Amino acid sequence: IGMKFTEEQLKIYAAPLSETENQKCINAINMVRDALKNLGFTDDGKEIQKMYDDTYAYSLEMRTSSGARKVKIFIQGSYANNTNVRTQSDVDIAVVQEEIFTTEYRPSTSLYPQSDEDYNFCTVTPAQKTFKDEVQECLEKKFGTDVERKNKSIKIYGNTYRKDADSVPCRRYRDYRNDYRKDASNYIPGIVIIPDHGDRIINYPEQHIANGRKKNNDTNRYYKKMVRIIKKMRYLMCDLGYQEAEQVSSFGLESLLWNLPDDLFIKYRIYRYEFGEIVEYLHNHKVEIESYKEANGIKALCPTSTDVLHYRNFVDKLFEFYEYDI
Repeated sequence: IGMKFTEEQLKIYAAPLSETENQKCINAINMVRDALKNLGFTDDGKEIQKMYDDTYAYSLEMRTSSGARKVKIFIQGSYANNTNVRTQSDVDIAVVQEEIFTTEYRPSTSLYPQSDEDYNFCTVTPAQKTFKDEVQECLEKKFGTDVERKNKSIKIYGNTYRKDADSVPCRRYRDYRNDYRKDASNYIPGIVIIPDHGDRIINYPEQHIANGRKKNNDTNRYYKKMVRIIKKMRYLMCDLGYQEAEQVSSFGLESLLWNLPDDLFIKYRIYRYEFGEIVEYLHNHKVEIESYKEANGIKALCPTSTDVLHYRNFVDKLFEFYEYDI
């Protein structure tokens, strides 16, 4: 069954978060920064910076006084990308260990293989305490029982002043496969999350932020408006019991739209027509979904045939669900 949406409704769905949400992102970074001081990290009096002016992607670099250890803290996820639609959702904070990192090289079978020797890197013996353990301890010292360890993150429960925050302790991932200069700084930056259970996860949140911002600028700011609308549609469909909406993620829908041609987003100035155009395009080009990438432009959006099926099913249901008032 379709639902009819008015222009006014879609304008509300498309609107970005308010200034108060912005302040909560700053507060969340401050919380982690203050806790890390218990581990001997200093911010050298630096201010929290935005990675880009037109995002909530705040970041801060810290180091130990000797400079031997370095950490980068930054907001990732829907807050950083300014595509959030549920104001009660957590602020997601990456806490990245920089001085110990994981590398990816071209294989030995390649014409130009690479190895640690090319960059004078050495392997370190694993510390007795994991970085995640350290971060957990310093957060508990600061926030006591408001801290809970999860499989991939450490959650800090909020109060009136601060939102719930998910801190994700991780290690820097350096992808050197496109470096032919043996330049240690010439890598694609990612992060490696080592969960308590399951395989390690490699993500590229900084690439996602940069790519999403570029796409938004190239589409007269319509890309992120349409992302907020499709995320809102997913929540509405979940509330109405659509199984298909449960099988895709908000992150995935943001990536889904990132793959669409820029000119598609600037066809109409009227939101209800514009969103209708996007839904129709997705429906007519379902076959292409299996080749789509995440918004970071590196990982496949649908690594398995089951994922492909889930996104196609969602698109079919959205096509039936979305109608607009003339």
